[in-house]
Amino acid sequence: MSARLSVEQTPLAGLMVITRNVLSDHRGYLERLFCTTELARFLDGREIAQINHTLTRNAGAARGMHFQRQPFQETKIVSCLRGEVFDVAVDLRKGSATFGKWYGTVLSADNHSSLYIPEGFAHGFQTLCSDCELIYFHTAPYSAEAEGAVNMLDPAFGIEWPMAITERSTRDESHPFITSAFEGLET
Repeated sequence: MSARLSVEQTPLAGLMVITRNVLSDHRGYLERLFCTTELARFLDGREIAQINHTLTRNAGAARGMHFQRQPFQETKIVSCLRGEVFDVAVDLRKGSATFGKWYGTVLSADNHSSLYIPEGFAHGFQTLCSDCELIYFHTAPYSAEAEGAVNMLDPAFGIEWPMAITERSTRDESHPFITSAFEGLET
């Protein structure tokens, strides 16, 4: 049996794009969103603990940049089920050679791609059309006490959002800018 998931490393170590290899015929298609066997070498014994689904109504809206601290740090696999988003991860791992660098990619219902985001990264996205739905696979349950975030407009990161950001939550707008006192996340 051939692999249903193809994995490609990004310039940020551990951050990967997963392409779902679709089986299709005249009726439609089948795609595998997750496979413990195929992703075992990347999950390193971690299991999926939580699955979340989001709907973002308006094009240009943005969410992020969120992360969890120890002991609830998580690996995420993010997929777009409807619409198209620009999905971004920022490396916040203490001591990482790419600390503070970001990587962005388009995830869509049509390109069948996911972003594999390891522990120590902040995550966010911007919708490129209306009515975007994402599904997230998490290796740790959400913990309000462990939640952290950085501002997606922080010039220290210089994220190149593809559109003007039309809306963010009050909470996301209030996320802090990174300071020299922030040494990174222990992983």
